[in-house]
Amino acid sequence: MGDFFKRVHEIVKMIPPGAVMTYGQIAKIIGNPKASRAVGYALRSVPEGVELPWHRVVNAKGEISTRRTFQGDEDKLLQRILLESEGVIFQKSNRIDLKRYQMFF
Repeated sequence: MGDFFKRVHEIVKMIPPGAVMTYGQIAKIIGNPKASRAVGYALRSVPEGVELPWHRVVNAKGEISTRRTFQGDEDKLLQRILLESEGVIFQKSNRIDLKRYQMFF
C-alpha cells in the first residue's frame, strides 16, 4: 500500500460519527486536489478485517458515490444505513447537507 493510500486511511480514521468528508476534500488535504478518484481507490483497497469508517466519505454533492466495491447498490444502501445510524439525515434529493455534516480540519 502506497503512502497516498496510507494518508487517505489516516484522514478517514479521524472523521467522527455523524460527520462526513468528500473525496476531493481528502485529496486536497493530502496535497493532490485532483486525486479524488484515487481517494476512492484507497478506500476500496482496505484489507478485510481493518476497521475504517469508509462510509463517512461522500462525493462533492453530498451524495453516496456510485459504488465503493463491486457490490454497487448493496454498498450504497449499507453506506446510507451506517450514516443514518450515526444521525446523518438525507434530504429528499438523497443528498446530505454538507453545510451541516461536513467536517473540516
